[in-house]
Amino acid sequence: MTAVDPIMTRITQGVNDFRIGDPDHARTALLEVWADIGPAGDPLHRCTLAHYLADTYDDPAEALVWDVRALDAADALTDTRLNSYHAGIQVVGFYPSLHLNLADNFRRLGAFPAATHHVEAARERLDILPDDDYGALIRGAVTEVAAAIAAGDTTRRPTH
Repeated sequence: MTAVDPIMTRITQGVNDFRIGDPDHARTALLEVWADIGPAGDPLHRCTLAHYLADTYDDPAEALVWDVRALDAADALTDTRLNSYHAGIQVVGFYPSLHLNLADNFRRLGAFPAATHHVEAARERLDILPDDDYGALIRGAVTEVAAAIAAGDTTRRPTH
């Protein structure tokens, strides 16, 4: 069961705008939410918003800023707060994806030691993920990013 949360509703709308192919509008909408919640706001809002806002940027340096913010917010997020919004979810389940995104940004920037550090952090947490489509997606992406790191490849992945 998901509780009604006006900020999460706004974030979800921005994510939906991005998914239908309007990244500029999504970025603008999500940045407006960020202006309202700020860098010291609710960790659930900050983590969710930053995680998705990073995806709206093609530039890996800009995406990296938001992915770091998402990881920092996850570190401040508790299962109690998370479950007040959506029961049955644990914060630990966020970490594989968060580290994967950081690994991919660092890889695209040519910072291969940092990319390796984060892809390994993602790998160490893969057992947390369920055996479902989402878990398979993240596991596959970790494998792809690790291979790109090993090859010294900085090109953008088509599934970024």
